[in-house]
Amino acid sequence: MATDTAANAAQVEYWNAQAGQTWAAFQDKLDRQLEPLGELAMDALAPQPGDRVIDIGCGSGQTTLALAQRVGDGGRVEGVDISVPMLEIARRRAELHSNIAFLEADAQTHAFPPHGADKVFSRFGVMFFADPTAAFTNIHKALRPGGRLAFVCWRPLKFNDWMTLPLQTAVAHVPPPPPPTDPFAPGPFAFSDPDRVRGILGDAGFKGVEIKPHDTMIGGNPLEESVELALRVGPLGALLRENPDQRDKVVDAVRDLLAKHVGSDGVRMPGAVWIVTAHA
Repeated sequence: MATDTAANAAQVEYWNAQAGQTWAAFQDKLDRQLEPLGELAMDALAPQPGDRVIDIGCGSGQTTLALAQRVGDGGRVEGVDISVPMLEIARRRAELHSNIAFLEADAQTHAFPPHGADKVFSRFGVMFFADPTAAFTNIHKALRPGGRLAFVCWRPLKFNDWMTLPLQTAVAHVPPPPPPTDPFAPGPFAFSDPDRVRGILGDAGFKGVEIKPHDTMIGGNPLEESVELALRVGPLGALLRENPDQRDKVVDAVRDLLAKHVGSDGVRMPGAVWIVTAHA
């Protein structure tokens, strides 16, 4: 059952409208692209057999399934998300797993059982809170004393060629998007400043905060699937909707760009993340 989501009403609307439907439609391609980064954060979390784990921003459930495998039948994983389209897929994928549950809820405000979790995990699901300090304070309450938190989030946009280069290619043909008025507004790069993340977690009561950089090559999908992802997920889709007469030029230019990055395992481009850990 859904809980109070008024605190993040704009994000609830966004992830249940076009964005959530798009991510649900492309979940297999997005999982292929993001799974290695989630595995890094899982390794840092080090879930053990029997652990009770909360997966914040679980999306279509790939990370929840992976965590459930690590904790075994004696453990339990609860995937939490505000996106109904993605949770529908997650529930179908996990219907044969007795140690998994999914919850449509806002982790900023949901009343988790106090100290009911051993560990909390997230793969790119914690950068969208209207009040991140309040959200992590609430998450902290859900962890038992000494319980562990680990998540992966994006480093600054300028280090993530997988997003910047297709956008730069497109704006040769269409007007660029307006610059953000608030670099820390809820969004993919809201946690790009490690000092800000450290301050948020400290104010929320977490101890032993560690933030480690990781550079990688992001992708793994064939060329045409990568083109479709670039045009549908992220700011490029909005630009094309506003400039439909230039779509063919943009598509051709983005395809030419990505074709230069095709390898034996599909298109891959440089990306940069933080692996963040802390304990209650």
